[in-house]
Amino acid sequence: MTTIVNSRTPTNDSGGTSLLIGAFVVLFLVGIFLFFGVPAIRRSEPFQIKIPAPQVVMPDKIDVNVQQTK
Repeated sequence: MTTIVNSRTPTNDSGGTSLLIGAFVVLFLVGIFLFFGVPAIRRSEPFQIKIPAPQVVMPDKIDVNVQQTK
């Protein structure tokens, strides 16, 4: 035997309008980021850590004549 369910259709459809407004808000925020954020990131200087070079003392002469005792 077949069961038939009779239900009413919704009378108001508010999903389309809020979706359109939400899409405009998202596009507006992306546009604001592109207009202000990208140039600010490009102008920022890179972070640099300054490490001093090691100081190595080299003698003027090196004596390579080694006398071995027997």
